[in-house]
Amino acid sequence: MKFTKDDIRKICKEENIRYIRMQFTDMMGMLKNVEIPITRLEDALENSVMFDGSSIEGFVRIYEADMFLHPDLDTFLVLSWEDTSYGKVARFICDVYRPGQNGNHIPFEGDPRGVLKRNLEKMKTLGFSAFNVGVEPEFFLFKLDQKGNPTLEFNDYGGYFDISPMDSAEDCRRDIVLALQNIGFIIEAAHHEVSTGQHEINFKFDSAVEACDHVQTFKLVVKNIARRHGLHATFMPKPIEGINGSGMHVNCSLITADGANAFYDENTKNQLSSTASKWISGILKHAKGFCFITNPIVNSYKRIVPGFEAPCYISWSDSNRSTMVRIPAARKMKTRTEIRSVDVSANPYLAISAILAAGLDGIEGNCKEVEPIYENLFTCTKEERESMGVYALPASLEEALEEFKKDKLMQEAMGSHITQKLIEAKTVEWNEYRRHVSDWEIKKYLERKKELFVSVFP
Repeated sequence: MKFTKDDIRKICKEENIRYIRMQFTDMMGMLKNVEIPITRLEDALENSVMFDGSSIEGFVRIYEADMFLHPDLDTFLVLSWEDTSYGKVARFICDVYRPGQNGNHIPFEGDPRGVLKRNLEKMKTLGFSAFNVGVEPEFFLFKLDQKGNPTLEFNDYGGYFDISPMDSAEDCRRDIVLALQNIGFIIEAAHHEVSTGQHEINFKFDSAVEACDHVQTFKLVVKNIARRHGLHATFMPKPIEGINGSGMHVNCSLITADGANAFYDENTKNQLSSTASKWISGILKHAKGFCFITNPIVNSYKRIVPGFEAPCYISWSDSNRSTMVRIPAARKMKTRTEIRSVDVSANPYLAISAILAAGLDGIEGNCKEVEPIYENLFTCTKEERESMGVYALPASLEEALEEFKKDKLMQEAMGSHITQKLIEAKTVEWNEYRRHVSDWEIKKYLERKKELFVSVFP
């Protein structure tokens, strides 16, 4: 929806808005906000709300801390799920700016939303008018303990498409859907997923920036409504060993200057255009490099392992769900590619930027086109897969980090600031993980050492 400043002033008065949240996303994909009273509405509308950027991970150093929030007026939203006992709350999603010369503000190079906008500008220079994105975020619901802390105790024991009483989280999921609909989401489906306690709610695609905004709002709503039901919603990719993890399949298509779907060609055998084939080649070429962005935490790599439906191998097909990229059956304006490796811990703005940059590289003719795969890759041996030219995605955050370091295009897509800060942060994260001794190691090796000691010294 399009809003003018006068529209917003009128709504705030009619709805008795008392507070406004100036929201933005940090480098790690966490939604942040500065809350201001309604008396500062004009400051917000004039882009003069400031915050300390040195306190946000990956932003700026302490001696350059002052930053400005520029609200995107079209993201204005009354947060209908908020407790209104002290007055209603509204929000803007903001772009982050730095002080410039002569009182001007300049876009902050470390703002993930700004990174996506910059990559979209490159897309337009290649003759495309829009990049449409639809995501399929999955999440788990767990019970809270008596102190309100999350546990790993399931709230239900349902499976794929189950209903109550097996799916005892049905009411919670329905309330989430209603809350999303109240703020303008077009919900396409909601259901229990494969794993116990796992759920999925799908909403209509949108242009890239708006789709990423929706992801951030979606996560906020899910967590808030779940807590009202005494539950904790987590977007951790693999919270429980031995069952399927949570992904965020990304469906995307490019739109030409005249409004046509660039991936559709009615005259080919599979009705995919040469543009689509080139796009796919770029996605596959850079898959190892962008895995660091689309699967950004240590836990991500507990999900993309064989045996749990998540794609592990760099390949594509028009139907095969064991491949990383799939082409859903719909055609004409609904023709799209589905990238299945992305998980819900990803910063949506950076993940979509990486996918877009990779696909455009293929369209520019810099990548060798790849034949589709129809074999079940999960049952093939490593030798069989490699004979087909199919190789595995990175198996750890460390491996993904090293692949990212080698992929100059991915670094260009992120920009020098994000690239440097991400490498620094994720190197620390990996080293912390390496030093950690897990319960699995204790169970596996502590008694083993005891047994070895007894056998040597009877």
